[in-house]
Amino acid sequence: MIEFKLPSLGADMEQGKLLEWKVKPGDPVKKGDVVAVVDTSKAAIDVEIWQEGTVFRLLAQAGETLPVGAVMALLLAPGEQPATAAPPAAATTLPQRRRVAPAARKRAEELQVNLDAVTGTGPQGAVTVEDVEQAMAAATPAPAPTGDRQTEMRRAIAAAMARSKREIPHYYLSESIPLARAGAWLAAENARRPVTARLLMAALLLKAVALAARQFPEMNGCFQDGAFRPSAAVHLGVAIALRQGGLIAPALHNTADLPLGELMAQLSDLVRRARAGSLRSSELADPTLTVTNLGDQGVESVHGVIYPPQVALVGFGKVALRPWVEDGTLQALPLLTASLSADHRVSDGHRGALFLARIRDLLQQPETL
Repeated sequence: MIEFKLPSLGADMEQGKLLEWKVKPGDPVKKGDVVAVVDTSKAAIDVEIWQEGTVFRLLAQAGETLPVGAVMALLLAPGEQPATAAPPAAATTLPQRRRVAPAARKRAEELQVNLDAVTGTGPQGAVTVEDVEQAMAAATPAPAPTGDRQTEMRRAIAAAMARSKREIPHYYLSESIPLARAGAWLAAENARRPVTARLLMAALLLKAVALAARQFPEMNGCFQDGAFRPSAAVHLGVAIALRQGGLIAPALHNTADLPLGELMAQLSDLVRRARAGSLRSSELADPTLTVTNLGDQGVESVHGVIYPPQVALVGFGKVALRPWVEDGTLQALPLLTASLSADHRVSDGHRGALFLARIRDLLQQPETL
């Protein structure tokens, strides 16, 4: 028997509210399938499953608020049969046979309520008509007022950032990066592309960070249980401002391996879905390094707070014409200030400086990206 638990969707998540099941008992599932929709303090998230099997029993019902790690459902492993399945301790308190009043069963069919997700309050735990109707009401909760959502989000962000500043010994570095070559290459490349496939400078910046992170693995991973665990893949978290206020940083998976066109398409899709509230749980659970870009807000530089358990954050400001000496000549060139916030438990300023320098050098060779 396999336990499916409510996953953690970030350091600022302590609980989630089950809005909807996407599966029912008897359904086969495989890795990556969306099985539920859970409301967090930031958005409603499509929760994926990472085991293969068959849904045996749904333990949580729509409308229920659960702590992270709570068992939500039981699955049969491939080849396992219900008659031989030994429920884990978390399930032993459930009645082995559901008692359902005939009228309740009929009402459940009318309302299309899954009886396995209904808690019985009748004699010996029997499911009554009232239980079915209450489950139906809980499955369609009224949306929280915008003000409540913003309050919850600010509280979650505050908790995560306070933890970061309390636990992580930050150090900060910055570097001015000339972008004349990158800008010229981008203009020429976009002239060859259809309008719908054109690239933004953001795609080049993200690709440069991802490639640099491969060479400096101490910037890419998580610090957990007193030790740093580098990540073999670079999943860049992209800080996205939400229209209703607040911030979310879902991951672009395997960023270093994406061609620029695919990276741009995935970035556009990620921003759209983040603002529409249709992200997947994997996009919030596994960023390995976050990038924040406030250049479009007119900010020259940003020194961000690391999002735990990550160990680094890269910030970009606006591109602006500034004086710069190139080949012994003073010129006005487009420059960008890149910054690094890094965890001193894992790296030091020397390695951080080399990491920023590598990002700078990669952007001088945009054709190699």
